[in-house]
Amino acid sequence: MNDFPWVSSGIKWLLLVALLLFCLLLAWAFQSRSMPALQIWHTTSLQSEFDSADATMGYTLAEYLEQEDRLFEELEKTIILQVEPTKQLTYERYKKGGVQNPAWPSRNWNRTYEMVPETIKGGVLLLHGLSDSPYSLRRLAQIFYQRGFYVLALRLPGHGTIPAELTEVRWEDWRAASRIGARHVRKRIGAEPPFFMTGFSNGGALTMIYALDAMVNEDLPEPEQLFLFSPEIGISSFASIANSQKLLSFIPYFAKFKWLSIQPEYDPFKYNSFPKNAAQEAWDLTNFLDKQLTAARAAGRLKYFPGVLTFLSWQDSTVHTSDTIHRLYSYLDNNDSELVMFDVNRFDSLAPFIPVANVSALLKLKADASLPYRLTVITNVSGNSQDMAEKTKAPHTAKVDTRLLDLKWPQGVYSLSHVAIPFPPDDPVYGTVQTVGSEYRGLPLGALSPRGETRLLTAPVAQLMRLRHNPFFSYIEARVDEEIAESFHHGE
Repeated sequence: MNDFPWVSSGIKWLLLVALLLFCLLLAWAFQSRSMPALQIWHTTSLQSEFDSADATMGYTLAEYLEQEDRLFEELEKTIILQVEPTKQLTYERYKKGGVQNPAWPSRNWNRTYEMVPETIKGGVLLLHGLSDSPYSLRRLAQIFYQRGFYVLALRLPGHGTIPAELTEVRWEDWRAASRIGARHVRKRIGAEPPFFMTGFSNGGALTMIYALDAMVNEDLPEPEQLFLFSPEIGISSFASIANSQKLLSFIPYFAKFKWLSIQPEYDPFKYNSFPKNAAQEAWDLTNFLDKQLTAARAAGRLKYFPGVLTFLSWQDSTVHTSDTIHRLYSYLDNNDSELVMFDVNRFDSLAPFIPVANVSALLKLKADASLPYRLTVITNVSGNSQDMAEKTKAPHTAKVDTRLLDLKWPQGVYSLSHVAIPFPPDDPVYGTVQTVGSEYRGLPLGALSPRGETRLLTAPVAQLMRLRHNPFFSYIEARVDEEIAESFHHGE
């Protein structure tokens, strides 16, 4: 006789749920087999990539760059020289000498780079986003360099080579690399000049983690100011189960199950294909950051946190804007931080095509007099105008100051996007304004607007439609200039 009938019943239900989940996983795996064929850059593993285990005591940037040299030599031998230059690969980034190949005569912007002014007035470490490369922060790097800052734009592990490297990378590798970069910048500029950090998307989360680490670790130099662009503070919870694929993807029959998307690699500075492991690591990174912020807030450390200036789009399909607001900015306990949001195009004629439900949340935020940070919204002057205005609200007040800007929405643009924020309109790859003297001879990725039948192109139409540059970048440049000038003023 069973004295505990609920045990057997409970186990049966548990087994039933487990079986159901496995069946769903199996169906997902079979679905992945309909994806495009895997190429050599999806299946090869490069052995020279940095990981956190390499960061032994005293590991320097010079050693990091030497390892990066070996990595790109390996990339050349195992990928570039193995690719047959067929017509089908005309626009692949891995075609040697091809128009999309990132090895420009001057430099390969997928690699770590430095910019050293004649007189160093400060230093900045730039951290790019997930599947991106240091190219994504090139214009920001030039802004800091022109203002006298030593610039280090670090290539994070798993990036700038082949998308397969993101199937193995761990977020701890990115964290270890960012520490190497920060220590180098502080050592390079000396003890007195200001030290800033800048992060785009996933690099924004890494920037936050580093700054929180530096508050409790005396071996890490503390940054005086943080600049975040479309920061990855929170993402879809679906990413938390992305690596369940490992239960089946080790089987060759289900090799494609490692990937969320398999696409042609025509972008010279960003992977188009995206593995599930990258999503999982991004989730783990943001989850760790959330715990860090909660602990720092409970301990009262955030009142000593450096100022944070963030630029992001009110609508973002990659990261959750609401998490930047509620899991970061609502925690900050100083008056030195500001959140700059680029609103969607509120022109009246576009209203039927843009969900109006999102308006109320933004209006509620603008009316909140308890916000501990400065809020700035870049939006239409009015519903019957495409001219732009800056609407700013100081911390702990409901009063909104309005300033007209010499900016307006370009024809056909209804919002910014996650990937557009740090790129100017004249970016040679992602902009729409042709750059005189540019080395780039490839596809104008920012200006492509293909027309035709659906489901015909190998590249997703949604990706080609996505805005790749920021028509209001001049505003960002002016604001960064102000912060740099303010840092010099404080240092006097």
